[in-house]
Amino acid sequence: MSLATSTQAAAPRLKKPSWKDPRLLVGILLVLASTAGVVALVGSADQTTEVFAVDEAIPLGTPVTAEDFAVVPVRLGDVEESYLPAADGIPDKAVATGLLRKGELVSRSDLGTADELDRKPVGLRVDDPLPSGTQAGSRVDVWSSMPDEQSGFKEPRQILSGAEISELTIDESVLGATRATEILVLVEDDDLSALLSARSNGAKIAVVLNPAAGS
Repeated sequence: MSLATSTQAAAPRLKKPSWKDPRLLVGILLVLASTAGVVALVGSADQTTEVFAVDEAIPLGTPVTAEDFAVVPVRLGDVEESYLPAADGIPDKAVATGLLRKGELVSRSDLGTADELDRKPVGLRVDDPLPSGTQAGSRVDVWSSMPDEQSGFKEPRQILSGAEISELTIDESVLGATRATEILVLVEDDDLSALLSARSNGAKIAVVLNPAAGS
């Protein structure tokens, strides 16, 4: 045999992959698994849940039904269980357990029954202008001055600390000469006696904004 012949050994031919080749099957499975994972990820990221949202501010203790809320689709992720699905509706005899602000989503803890409330709304008339920025949800200290035959009113004393305003209405006269504000403050049972006594005995009521109380 010549040298040329000996160096031209036949090169091995590449075989066409067979469907029975385990490497090919493993590769196909990996591609399919990767594709399925991407589809699942995109699908979960785009998943929304319809929940209730507050149309207009609702004070504590107000009875509510589904008609009082809007239904909006949102992505809640891990906190989905904390909110009330619109598909479940509003429980019978439900009331707001706190001030529900316009635009907020309704969580499960925002609704309860009347006998679960630990604070009660009490109406007060305030003749002096309220501090700038006071609104529903603001925290205020309430002061009262009892009537005094000699000097008009006694020295003011604080009867509530950090009370939450649940509703606020400004009442102006026709000519605009007088202006008073009607507020509902949320009061615990232990504080009701002092507040109701001041109100029923003609005390002058004043409120002082206390933003630190709500922090």
